[in-house]
Amino acid sequence: MTKRLAEVAKKAGVSEATVSRVLNGRSGVSEATRASVLTALDVLGYERPTKLRGERGRLVGLVLPELQNPIFPALAEVVTASLAQRGFTPALCARTIGGVPESDYIEMLLDHQVSGVVFAGGSYALAGAEHGHYRQLLDRRMPVVMVNAGVDGLGFPHISTDDAVAVEQAYGHLRSLGHERIGLVLGPEDHMPSRRKLAAVAKLAGWDRPDEWVERTNFSMESARLAAGRLIQRGVTGMICVSDVVALGSIRAARRLGLDVPSDVSVVGFDDSALMTCTDPPLTTVRQPIEMMGQAAVDLLVNQIEGSGVQPDELLFEPELVVRGSTGPAKVA
Repeated sequence: MTKRLAEVAKKAGVSEATVSRVLNGRSGVSEATRASVLTALDVLGYERPTKLRGERGRLVGLVLPELQNPIFPALAEVVTASLAQRGFTPALCARTIGGVPESDYIEMLLDHQVSGVVFAGGSYALAGAEHGHYRQLLDRRMPVVMVNAGVDGLGFPHISTDDAVAVEQAYGHLRSLGHERIGLVLGPEDHMPSRRKLAAVAKLAGWDRPDEWVERTNFSMESARLAAGRLIQRGVTGMICVSDVVALGSIRAARRLGLDVPSDVSVVGFDDSALMTCTDPPLTTVRQPIEMMGQAAVDLLVNQIEGSGVQPDELLFEPELVVRGSTGPAKVA
């Protein structure tokens, strides 16, 4: 008990005596201090006293699908800073291969009486995945915001980059450089953002058989290298990729085949994540407005927490094509 008091006191920046008064429900503590102590208790993973468990703390879950793609830490930085400005403490839950599944993270967050949850990619973006744990949140009327496109009918608001506009920009750029054989390196077939990108390009290009121009990846660089290599061997000279990490894998594929980027093959990424100006060559990519999206996600979540009605709609943000060195004119046959 003494150790717990000391840890909570240090985390909350108050005395152990103040922590004791809060946990025992005694008077003489301001609401702000009381909230800080309860949040510290939640963050450290200690159970609240029984009489306090019915109260949600000012703790908000942020669930990420991974940390290897730099776009997710960038989004986390925006969301956590915005939450702190609004008086909330974020609890970061990042999934790893073979690690804690998303459903277990949700159980943990519910046990800690979180005020709401922000998802930045997850099972909701995969049509064939299990979605029962989201129904659990809906049944409890938990404030939730989901970042990036997901399956229909979950009942939560979404914040997304406009995938159709993104690939229109990328495709138009490659066409303006003279590329006619343009392929896509996308995520799994049931990945909703990938489905949107494919539908938009298929319409633009008039594809009757899109399989000839599409390869799938699990978002890793090595998987992307294999997928892009198959496209290149089919004669593709320009590639639009589902993420910057996938684009870097595609550049590696071209080089493994003895080709130059962009002289032989042009590559466009998606995200404009950190350090894309420092790659070789610097990556042409479609920038997601991460700062605006992260702040909007927090605004939507806080509105729900404070009781303001929020419609379960999708808020689309305009992307921006950033032209760098990985795209160039198509070779003249």
